[in-house]
Amino acid sequence: MSTPASHIVCPHCDSVNRVPSDRLADDANCGKCKSVLFTGQPLDLDGKRFKTHISRSDIPVLVDFWAPWCGPCKMMAPAFQQAARQLEPQVRLARVNTEVAQGLAAQYNIRSIPTLALFQQGREIARQAGAMDQSQLLAWVRQHTG
Repeated sequence: MSTPASHIVCPHCDSVNRVPSDRLADDANCGKCKSVLFTGQPLDLDGKRFKTHISRSDIPVLVDFWAPWCGPCKMMAPAFQQAARQLEPQVRLARVNTEVAQGLAAQYNIRSIPTLALFQQGREIARQAGAMDQSQLLAWVRQHTG
C-alpha cells in the first residue's frame, strides 16, 4: 500500500513536487532545482508566485500582508520568522508586501495591516488583522489547521 503524497511548491523555483506525506519532515528536495523544499523562512510572494503557492500546495499557506512603513508589521516580523521555523513542514509561511502587490491587497480586500490570511487548497479559511506575538500566532494557526 503506497503512502499518500502531498503537492509542495518549491520556494526557490516554484515547481510543484509530489512528496510522500509521511516524509515531509525529511529534508525533501525539489525535483527540478534540487534545493530544499522547506527553509524555515517565510517566502516573499508577488502576484504570480502567490497564485502558484496558494492554489498548488496541499499544505496550508499562512500569508502575512504587510508594508515596509507599518510599525506593527515591523514588530511582528521576528515572530513570523520564528513561526516559520516551528510550523514547517506542516504549514508554509509567506509574506506579501502590499505596497508592491497592490492588486493582491485589493483582490483580498486587505483593509488594515498586518493582516494574516490562512489558505488551504486555494481558498481562504481564516483571517486575522493586527500584530500578534509568536505564541499568539502559533496558537491561531494551530486552531485553524487542526
